[in-house]
Parts: sequence; C-alpha cells; structure tokens
Amino acid sequence: MQTVEEFLAYAILLEKEAADRYGELADTMEASGNREVGKLFRRLSDYSRLHLADATARAGFREVPDLRADNLGWRDFENPETAAIWAADPMIGREQALEIALDAEIAGYDYYRNVRDTTTDPEIRVLAIEFTEEESEHVAELRKWIAAHKAGKSLPVDR
Repeated sequence: MQTVEEFLAYAILLEKEAADRYGELADTMEASGNREVGKLFRRLSDYSRLHLADATARAGFREVPDLRADNLGWRDFENPETAAIWAADPMIGREQALEIALDAEIAGYDYYRNVRDTTTDPEIRVLAIEFTEEESEHVAELRKWIAAHKAGKSLPVDR
C-alpha cells in the first residue's frame, strides 16, 4: 500500500463487493423462501454499504485509481470480505449463514489489520486503524448473534 488513494480504492472495492455479495445472497434467500437468513444477509449488505459510503466520502476530493480486476493481490481469488458463494444454497440454515458472514468479516478485519501493521505511511495507518476498528465491531456483533442463536434467543434482525 503506497498511497492513501490506493488504500481508499481498495477499501471502496472491498466494501462494494461485500455489499453486492450479501445483497445477492439476501435476494437468493428471499426468493427461495428462506426469509430469516435473507434478512440477516440484507442487514450485512446494509452495513457494507455504510462502509462503502464512508470510504467513498473520504475519497471525494482525491484522485482514486481504478483497480484492475486481474491485479488486485487478494490472497484468494475474491476480495477478503466477500462472503462465500456457496452461501447461496437456498437450504442454508441460519447458523451456517452466520458462520459464513463471520468468516468474511474476520477476513476483512485481517486485511485492514495487515495494512495497519505493514504500512509506513502514517496517514494510511490512521485510516487502517479506523477500518480495522469498524470490522472488529462487525466481528464482535456476529459473535453475539451466533451466541444468541445457539442459546435460542432472537437476533436483532428478527425485531
């Protein structure tokens, strides 16, 4: 990560793809009648859209580079915060959906943490710290949701 503009370009792409995937998963769940998991994925899509709006606003006056899809350097072939595509199985249960979402949010957290820990640019570090903290809140929330689910309690998306 060489510049703030590059950091923001990656953050925008990461959050957009995460929001889109969660939205696709929500649509699939709703269309197949799995409304409870659909609501969960819709909420996660909304969270990613909030982060996308934040990253986009921060990039507002900057010239953010276009990232080429074939040269992003993701460890896997998809960006770290994109939920696994196999979550589109219409028969998926809530617990599996929560675990998939948790894995995606942990991967997003790890991505921003790695940037935070490896950058030498103080401005990038400040941004990476903020994004890491946001992702850690999502991880903590999903862990609470998983614990509530396992205890047979309702989740915030049920209310």
